[in-house]
Amino acid sequence: MKEHSIPNFDHLDEEQLPIAKNQLHGGKHFAGLYAGEHVAATEFVIGATFVVLGAGTRDILLGLLIGNILAVLSWTFLTSPIAVQTRLSLYTYLNKIAGDTMTKLYNWANVIIFTVISAAMITVSSSAVRFLFNIPAQLNWYSTNVGFILIVLAVGIVVVLVAIYGFNTVADFSSICAPWLFTLFVAGALALLPALAHSVIGSTHISGWQEFLKIGDQSIWKGVTNTGESGIGLLEVIGFAWAANTITHVGLIDMAILRYAKKASYGLYSSFGMLFGHYIAWIAAGIMGAGAGVLLNQPVVELDPGDVAYYALGASGFVIVIVAGWTTANANLYRAGLAAQAIFHNHSRRRTTLVVGIFTVIIACFPFVFSKMLPMLTYAGLIVVPVGAIVFAEHFLFPKIGLTRYWAHYKKLVTSKPAVYSWGAGLILGFGLNALQIMSFYYLFIPTWIFSLILYTFLAKRYGAKEDYTREEAEEKQLKADILAYQEQKAKLKVPHQKTILYSLKYWLMLR
Repeated sequence: MKEHSIPNFDHLDEEQLPIAKNQLHGGKHFAGLYAGEHVAATEFVIGATFVVLGAGTRDILLGLLIGNILAVLSWTFLTSPIAVQTRLSLYTYLNKIAGDTMTKLYNWANVIIFTVISAAMITVSSSAVRFLFNIPAQLNWYSTNVGFILIVLAVGIVVVLVAIYGFNTVADFSSICAPWLFTLFVAGALALLPALAHSVIGSTHISGWQEFLKIGDQSIWKGVTNTGESGIGLLEVIGFAWAANTITHVGLIDMAILRYAKKASYGLYSSFGMLFGHYIAWIAAGIMGAGAGVLLNQPVVELDPGDVAYYALGASGFVIVIVAGWTTANANLYRAGLAAQAIFHNHSRRRTTLVVGIFTVIIACFPFVFSKMLPMLTYAGLIVVPVGAIVFAEHFLFPKIGLTRYWAHYKKLVTSKPAVYSWGAGLILGFGLNALQIMSFYYLFIPTWIFSLILYTFLAKRYGAKEDYTREEAEEKQLKADILAYQEQKAKLKVPHQKTILYSLKYWLMLR
């Protein structure tokens, strides 16, 4: 019997192949990565947003807990299983499902989304540095100070360099910063809580839980907006927390991160970001914002993150805003670089990340990206959620109902009409419901996801998913086996990994 030779895949960029076994990581990597990304500089903004939206104290404490748990479950049961089973980023995997045309269009959308998010993080970081040089707050959509632009360029260079070096460097950077960021958020809240207590109960000492709730109700989360109207309730707070990261969990973008996980259960490590970042840090940021407002006798909406951080933490407040912006910008620029590399196959991820990074830094010079962050995140979620539903349907649902996974790829379709139609219809439904204001803005992703899943399944069945692809499936199985053999052979020849400075520093700080 003739021995099967191992094909050579050196002509493909490694980002186009499944992650090799020797590149997988344990849970600590993901704990640090999620904590570092989601304990971010924008938490100062979001914490203040709940104050502006008129949320109540009890609604914040309970609603954020429930919403963030739902987000963790979404990562664990939607994103992580697909990522671990395929070992591909969504940017690459989508090509096997939707064809080249839609994949390129979708990846372009992701390049734009994550470039703008990264730019916003760089802008936030730069807002802290401006204090050191007496640069005024940048409240217009454009920068009014050359010094601020120079600061943006300096901060942006660090972000781009970290993202260029890939997943390991991004994760190591976040692992180093995350515990420190979390500690300072809590410390800042504790530092300003006495000022709030004195303004409400006439004493800096809080004797119990009921007094804390009283302080929250009267000075932070009052249950009414600045105009005296009734604020958002429990359901809106839950929806806000759940929907804040629909791009990455329901939209499956974090397949790019979780494809490195040894187990699908590692999606649970997103809890380090959700419960420390989107729960404790949001609450702490609300307290810091209200406290800074009391000290300065100014409304929270007139304070930028640099103001809040400085009056809560002094000089270290500058550093927390800078580093928190870095850790979030790093991860998002990494995603943008991956999406760009999936479009330009002939260029390495490092090169595409560098080019995207240059545009990111240019955009960061315009502060409007920071001020429009929250609406942008929600709209971006509506753009990617239908695609997440399409991929979920094909990966999990099709094999259970007698349809063939990757049928469009087997038919060699450049464009999958069911995928395009379903994405378009999902966008129309999501933005249509938003325009009609039929339901809460924060829950629009749920009917959009369900509708897209059902429509795609129906259309795929009519367009060829029901046909027999026995031969093509056998070829696909053989291809996977060949790639695995190629990666195992390559791993044996690889020079042992040298510890990076970041890696060594992480362990020196006893973060293992």
